[in-house]
Amino acid sequence: MKTKKADAYSIMIQQCAAYVAEVKPECHNPEDVVNVMRPLVDGQEQESFWVILVNTKNRMKQAPVRVTLGLLDSSMVHPREVFRIAIQNAASGIILAHNHPSGDPTPSAEDCSITKRFVEAGSILGIRVLDHVIIGQQTANTPGWVSIREKGLASFST
Repeated sequence: MKTKKADAYSIMIQQCAAYVAEVKPECHNPEDVVNVMRPLVDGQEQESFWVILVNTKNRMKQAPVRVTLGLLDSSMVHPREVFRIAIQNAASGIILAHNHPSGDPTPSAEDCSITKRFVEAGSILGIRVLDHVIIGQQTANTPGWVSIREKGLASFST
C-alpha cells in the first residue's frame, strides 16, 4: 500500500512530465535547472541523484529521471546508470542534479570527483555533460543551490 507521501511524489512527477511534454523547457543556466528540480527535491530527507536529458538545443526531452535515492548524506551513483538512460533516450546532453538534505548546497570533494568522472565518460560517449547543480535550502541570503560549472570546480565539455 502506498503512503500519502509516495502518492504526492508520484503526482509531482506526473505533473512535471506533463509540463515538460507541453512546454519543452530550456536548460541554459542553473536557474532553469533549479526551477524544474526544486519542487521534486524540496523536503526530501534523503539525498537523491537526478539526470536531466536535453536535446541539441538544450530543451528537456522528458521529466528529470531519478537515478538513485540514497541516505541522509550520500547517494551512490555510477556513470553507467546515467548514460544508459541518456543513450536509451537519444539525449544530446545531460545535466546532473542532486539535493543536499542538510540544506547546505556546498559541493563536497566527492561531488566534484564524480562530476569529473561523468564529464570524462560523456566525452567518450559523445554526450555532453552541461552542469551539475546541487540544491539545498533557499534562504533570504542565498539562492540555495550551487552550480559546479559556475564555480569552476570541474571542466565541462560543450
